[in-house]
Amino acid sequence: MAEYAWPGEQLVAGARRGDVDSLTALVSGSHPNVQRFARSLCATPEDAQDAAQEALIILYRKIGTLRASGALASWMFRIVRNECLRRARTIGRDTATLRDEARPSAEEEALRRLEAGRVAAAIAALPAEQRQVLVMRDVQGLSGRMVADALGIGTAAMKSRLHRARAAVRSRLGDGDGVPAGGGR
Repeated sequence: MAEYAWPGEQLVAGARRGDVDSLTALVSGSHPNVQRFARSLCATPEDAQDAAQEALIILYRKIGTLRASGALASWMFRIVRNECLRRARTIGRDTATLRDEARPSAEEEALRRLEAGRVAAAIAALPAEQRQVLVMRDVQGLSGRMVADALGIGTAAMKSRLHRARAAVRSRLGDGDGVPAGGGR
């Protein structure tokens, strides 16, 4: 899997100040990550494409409202998640689903979306430090060293935050068996 780094804090800061070149580079540099979020959260590839585009438009229009330059990834994750959930609600309300034997049943799809929404809500409820580490490590697939370096912390601190974040998400989802997702550390 290709790893994409989020644009640096200086670029985000420049875009927040209204620098057009920084803003253009920020939107372009965020695009692969936003698409990856959307593909993992939305029900269909079409919804993922639309949600990613909508998220980048919001980034372009509202970058000045971002409070901390280092919070870009978690902010974009929330925007994409909300857009995917909005699209799922709209589709369920506005269209009649055609049954196709190769597709999962409507009940299975609804349960999958509900579970994805629960996981996204559990991640969103984490403290910012834990959410950043969890999103970068488990959602974006960055290495532990890359996450630690990006956040300016040691590997041990990153692992500690990641452990607490995973435990909090597990607890919130009602899976308190103490076994990390994936069966190992």
